[in-house]
Amino acid sequence: MSSVRYLISSIFCVAVLLFFGLAYPQHLHYQEQYQLFLFDSNYVWDIIREPGGVADLLGRFCTQFFLYAWVGAAIIALLLSAVQLMTLQLMGSNKLYGLSFIPSGLLWLYLLDENALLGGIWAVLIITGMVLLISRFVSIKRTVTMIIVIIIAIPVLYFLAGPVCLPIPVDGLWAGIHYYRMPKVFPWLLWAAAFSAFVLVLIVRFFRNKNFIQHLSPIASHLLFALVAVCMGWMVWKNANFKAEKVMQYDFMATHQQWNRIIETINKEKPNNQIGVTVQNLALAMRGVLLDQIQNYNQNGIAGLLPDVQSDATSPMPTAEAFYQLGMINVAQRTVFEAQEAILDFQKSGRCYKRLAQTNLINGNYEVSRKYLTALQKTLFYRDWANETLPLLFDEMAINNHPEYGRLRKWAYKENFLFSDHVTPGMLESLYFGCTDNRMAYQYLIAYYLLTGDRERYNNFISKNR
Repeated sequence: MSSVRYLISSIFCVAVLLFFGLAYPQHLHYQEQYQLFLFDSNYVWDIIREPGGVADLLGRFCTQFFLYAWVGAAIIALLLSAVQLMTLQLMGSNKLYGLSFIPSGLLWLYLLDENALLGGIWAVLIITGMVLLISRFVSIKRTVTMIIVIIIAIPVLYFLAGPVCLPIPVDGLWAGIHYYRMPKVFPWLLWAAAFSAFVLVLIVRFFRNKNFIQHLSPIASHLLFALVAVCMGWMVWKNANFKAEKVMQYDFMATHQQWNRIIETINKEKPNNQIGVTVQNLALAMRGVLLDQIQNYNQNGIAGLLPDVQSDATSPMPTAEAFYQLGMINVAQRTVFEAQEAILDFQKSGRCYKRLAQTNLINGNYEVSRKYLTALQKTLFYRDWANETLPLLFDEMAINNHPEYGRLRKWAYKENFLFSDHVTPGMLESLYFGCTDNRMAYQYLIAYYLLTGDRERYNNFISKNR
């Protein structure tokens, strides 16, 4: 029986790994790009000094590895498996081992939400581990000792894991400030997972006192697990947001400038959402075939070319990428900065810091660029890029000769004027006539005329550029 349940626990671990690695990798990338973990004492202290800060710090530390989806999937699989095994130990019943998967299953459901933070999983793990540790060293029959330990443990656990260690959530700080990206949203699935472990222990003790467990056959025990597994699998698949996963995939590919991969993807399945269409047109333009292929793909009018910038952290980023590649450096910089400020839990973003360092470098704002690069030097996965970029500061010749920064500096607007969030043909015309080598601007301008049906301006432009 013991070997069977450990085999099943291993299968559960592999199932979680495969799900997040194959079916849900973009949600992991999404989590990584909306935080900036720094190996800096001030940064660490600002986190751990708050209730639940240790769990939050551990969650942020692990999330930085989500840049690589399979590493992130492995971390989640190990955490959920650890919760399951600890729950089984707390229950103290091998015959009801199937029930021990319930807390981990609820946490799996919780992580389907892109706004669920890994700090919440660490909070449950810390609490479960501490309760297991106390139960191992303090006999429940020694009532006075148990009460003293609990009195000491509650404030300690509140500091380590936050309010999930307490039995009844109310609101405000009690709801948890490091568990969910939206501060005013109550993460009920996380609380249900934490509370379910306590309930399972009570259920086991109740049935043990009634001598029910002793008469449970191995077949019935395995059937109970099968029931839990089927229900859990069905709920995970039913609640997984694969539509958002597809949108996140386009955004991720644009961020890493995977233009050929984008074109391969849209050739298999044409995007039907705004972000997908925006990335599609950007990739076609980067490969110089936008005007030849524009009629072969779904379009969303000019909203699929350069959509108006929205006041959130996600949707403006593909548009900002298009601004950047077009040479609209100031607009790209403002869009990225405002997107970062719109992150709901007020974290910073490694992705945004990198782009802000680039735009300021191109604009010659070297001290501002240095600020972002210095911060990125304190990260694990952006450090090498920051170290390679820092020598470019104040080196005009090196920047002008750089294949990307030199080109974009040449393409950038030569005159300052007011921009709105709504891109107009005049803005694209000014960009193109400022540097007629800017074929990106040419493609976008002609595409703008085609998508709006503006034949008059199209004819005037063509007559001037024959």
